[in-house]
Amino acid sequence: MPEMPEVEVIRRILEPQLKDKQITDVEILNKQVIAYPDENIFAELLTKQTIRSMSRRGKYLTIHFDNGDSLALHLRMTGQLLVMPQDMPVEKHTHLLVTLSDEMQIRYIDVRRFGRFWYLKSDEADTLTGQDKLGTEPLDDALTPSYLKYKLAKRKKTIKEMLHDQSIVAGIGNIYSDEILFAAGIYPETKCTDLEDSDWNRLSAKIKEVIAWGVDVNKMTPEEYLAGKGKEYRNIPYLRVYGRLGQHCGDCGTVIEKITIGGRSSCFCPVCQKKL
Repeated sequence: MPEMPEVEVIRRILEPQLKDKQITDVEILNKQVIAYPDENIFAELLTKQTIRSMSRRGKYLTIHFDNGDSLALHLRMTGQLLVMPQDMPVEKHTHLLVTLSDEMQIRYIDVRRFGRFWYLKSDEADTLTGQDKLGTEPLDDALTPSYLKYKLAKRKKTIKEMLHDQSIVAGIGNIYSDEILFAAGIYPETKCTDLEDSDWNRLSAKIKEVIAWGVDVNKMTPEEYLAGKGKEYRNIPYLRVYGRLGQHCGDCGTVIEKITIGGRSSCFCPVCQKKL
């Protein structure tokens, strides 16, 4: 699943291509990806809208229109959001085609069909997408050691699990939680109740550092993004522990291990991230 850094890169690539374009046609090839409203109303409302801007919140993207309405979406596990010439062949697993006034098309491709779209009118409160329940952004000034301690210090769950709680910090998933905990030197199965002030200080700093790195390392041109079909991110070769089971830690040379926490895998270095 693309996490906050990847989704932010998608926004930065697509927004300039979409700004000031009018939607001339909408073709829904699989109504399953339309969460709200009914697919026929969805297509009718979307047609003839002019795109003003594009924003991101956590792992959500939102396209904003001139009339104040908006289109929110979540890519989930395998969603790909692309802008390409409308005469290009339509690939398998394409579920939505949105034609623009410049003869380009927004295409949504999703092998597992978990991604969702919501069309919200300007006078509708967003109680549908889940964005209203999101916590602070990883790079916001509001994310401080005291914020993390206040939200988590009394929680008996592991810090690995709680980094995935989108109501605490929005946008962190399995990849970046592994990388953040390694950078902070915290064993992933450590209970939040066992963390000390020094841990909260390091954790707060490393969340910002690792997420900012993720945004930076994933930078690419629109052409590169389209060539990779919106799913070839640049971070993979540079990850320090995620997906590195059996490889040697770049810091100390110890073999990377893996455990399962809350149904999710977690890779870590047993020396750099010592168990308490």
